[in-house]
Amino acid sequence: MSMPRIAPLEPPYDIDVEQAFTRIMPPGMPPLTLFRTQAHNKRVLLRMFAGNLLDKGEISLRARELLILRTCARCGSEYEWGVHVTLFAARAGLSKEDIAATLSDAPALSALSASELLLLKAVDELHETSSITDALWAKLEQHFSQVQLLEIISLVGSYHTVSFVTNAARIELETFAARFAQYQ
Repeated sequence: MSMPRIAPLEPPYDIDVEQAFTRIMPPGMPPLTLFRTQAHNKRVLLRMFAGNLLDKGEISLRARELLILRTCARCGSEYEWGVHVTLFAARAGLSKEDIAATLSDAPALSALSASELLLLKAVDELHETSSITDALWAKLEQHFSQVQLLEIISLVGSYHTVSFVTNAARIELETFAARFAQYQ
């Protein structure tokens, strides 16, 4: 990876930024490099946090993390993918094989459930066409409500944005985070 295009801010932070970091980060963990980079534009940082879909939503934690991992993998955002593998995968009940499926060209060969494979397919279609075919939509409706489907689409879109930032700004990988190569 090339040098970062925008150096992450170092403390001391603006009071609003410091408070936002305190709200979003686990106690004792310093702000992620992504967040410190976004903090150059306080409005963007605060809006990103306000639109955060990491709260208890309409889909399970496991489904949410599969969607995020597949989206980040498809976008080539090793930064965000690795952060989520490290911070959320175990809590979401994802095995090493489940995580590897998010990187796979053939996830159907994994042990993921039928509904989980549909989620990965939804990510793929959204990534490739910015839409979901009628055939896939009909299958998704057998497993997910309209409210859940809207959350799924929004989550994929949100993590496209995060991936665009991590890739375009060339944000350095977190030292603690997983790497693609560990799961390929």
